[in-house]
Amino acid sequence: MRKIVRVILILLLVALVAIQFIRPPKNVSEGIAENDMSTVYTIPDSVRSLLKVACYDCHSNNTRYPWYWQIQPVMWFMNGHIKEGKRHLNFSIFTSYRIGKQYKMF
Repeated sequence: MRKIVRVILILLLVALVAIQFIRPPKNVSEGIAENDMSTVYTIPDSVRSLLKVACYDCHSNNTRYPWYWQIQPVMWFMNGHIKEGKRHLNFSIFTSYRIGKQYKMF
C-alpha cells in the first residue's frame, strides 16, 4: 500500500512540474490603445486611478500580473478569468463598441 501511495505522489509531482512548461500568452500591450475609453471620454483622475487599480487588469489589453501568476495551474485560472472579463467589458476597445452598448456600460 505504501508503495502505491509513493508512486502516486511521484506521478503527481512529475505532472505538476510538467505543466509548468505549458503557458498561455500574456495579456500585455504597449501604451494606451486608440479605442481606449480614456481617449474619448473625460474621466476624473480619482476614477481613472481606481479603474487602473481595480478593473484594468481583467478588463483591458494590459494586465499587471502578480508573482504567483507564474505557477500552474494558477496561470490557467487567471488567464480564463481575464478572457471572461474582457469578453464582458474591455476598456481597451471600449470606443469601438456601439454607442448604445457604451452608454449601457458607462
